[in-house]
Amino acid sequence: MKYIYLPQNVCSTQMDIEIQNNKIVNFKIANGCPGNTKAVSKLLINMDIDQAINQLKGITCRSKSTSCPDQIAKALTLIKQKKLLPAK
Repeated sequence: MKYIYLPQNVCSTQMDIEIQNNKIVNFKIANGCPGNTKAVSKLLINMDIDQAINQLKGITCRSKSTSCPDQIAKALTLIKQKKLLPAK
């Protein structure tokens, strides 16, 4: 299933996530720090969503209380809780 998440309080503006069998099969981040967002997106492919949440949750960026990786964890948590609906 494909999901679209709009992160908050970070430079990135949209995260496109595709999940199959509890694994991330495709992940794209719009905007943000280009090198970091591309690297994180590649590292997430074929990762179990629970593992990704555990690895990324709570990471901060500069003086912010969140970061792009933390927002990824939030998006995946919402998907697990069925609070983020699939994209149409």
